[in-house]
Amino acid sequence: MYQIKQNPVVKKLGFNRIVLSMVLIAMYCFFAIFAKNFVSYNRILSALNYAYFLGFLALGVTFVIATGGIDFSIGPVMFCAAIMSGYLLTHYNWPLWICLIASIAIGALFGTFNGYLVAYKNVPPFITSMAIMQISKGVASVFTKAQSVSWPQLAHENGWYRNLIRVRVGNMYFPVGLVILLITAIICAIVLNKTKMGRYFLTLGSNKEALRLSGVRVRKWQMLAYTICGLLAGVAAIFFVAAYTTVQPGYGDQYNNEAIAGCVMGGTSMAGGLASIGGTFIGGMIISILQEGILAIGLNKNYQLVITGIIVIVAVYLDVLSRKRRV
Repeated sequence: MYQIKQNPVVKKLGFNRIVLSMVLIAMYCFFAIFAKNFVSYNRILSALNYAYFLGFLALGVTFVIATGGIDFSIGPVMFCAAIMSGYLLTHYNWPLWICLIASIAIGALFGTFNGYLVAYKNVPPFITSMAIMQISKGVASVFTKAQSVSWPQLAHENGWYRNLIRVRVGNMYFPVGLVILLITAIICAIVLNKTKMGRYFLTLGSNKEALRLSGVRVRKWQMLAYTICGLLAGVAAIFFVAAYTTVQPGYGDQYNNEAIAGCVMGGTSMAGGLASIGGTFIGGMIISILQEGILAIGLNKNYQLVITGIIVIVAVYLDVLSRKRRV
């Protein structure tokens, strides 16, 4: 095993990412064999629809976990951004492009507030994220008077935003959303691995005190990680409504766990200091294939919750073992 890990090709691609890719392929093959019509074109599109918004949530929370923090509010914040911006569009007739920007801004605002409480007021991340979760649900309900919001269909003059996930080319659909998600993942990987900002994020998770003593304004960078997380939750809201159109207040909790599961499964340490954007991307795809496969095989969606929980436990346990071996 050691010799395999030391192979130049394996080291460049990443052993964990290679294993995850094999798991993704194996899972797809399993459902293709045992799930009826799983390999159908519609099933693939459905899995991708789920992967888009979940991928953005997972990419965002990777930055927070890299600093040693956690954010359990990303799902409800995504729903809040989608509902509020959709309400501005459908009830106040704001221009669509402004509403899309508003969705991103709402997510970033919640993320910044969350990060401010963690970084400047020293409130534990678990407490702040749980509070933000409740606040975002309440704000969405109050703003829309507890009504659901339906974004325009593609045929509507404001329905062009749905082309963000796929564009019809002849009798097929081109997955534009996958391209956008890939580009975003590449940008996130460059930021985390090749920039000063990324180095600060990772050092915050591994040795915050040393970073502070070196003269870095650690609070500013810690808050910025949460802002990025919230901003990507706002982007995820756009892709959610592009795929599913209708949003209801008070939902989104389950997507927290799924995004974090994809992130941790991908090699990001819950203790901070170690993160893999590529692994997060593949982990998000695995979760998406899992949920679609469970439905295709005829099982209740609750089975996915059980499996996702097990995945988180196993991934965190393996991370603990890995850290013990490095000590």
